[in-house]
Amino acid sequence: MVILCMFDLPVETKAEQREYRTFRKKLISEGFYMLQYSVYARVCPNRDYAHAIEKKLQVGLPKAGNVRLITVTEKQFKEMKLLVGKKCVTEEVVGSERIIIL
Repeated sequence: MVILCMFDLPVETKAEQREYRTFRKKLISEGFYMLQYSVYARVCPNRDYAHAIEKKLQVGLPKAGNVRLITVTEKQFKEMKLLVGKKCVTEEVVGSERIIIL
């Protein structure tokens, strides 16, 4: 399973910028990697684990903006078509492997 987190958060005031940075750091600390700006992904072994990650993210969400999660299978994720550009290094390293040794 792969969780995709897509968000659009305001960053006009200092407080909004702080909430944005805090949320982004939380995503990274939970094992998400950036696919593109404001779109992060994380591989999960099963649906229960994905649900637990969702609950962790719900704590301390920013007050304004939009945060969306979608869970797809690894097969569906692999079928995503890249129309312009190329895969980022993180995407190639992570791929569909559950264990990463760097």
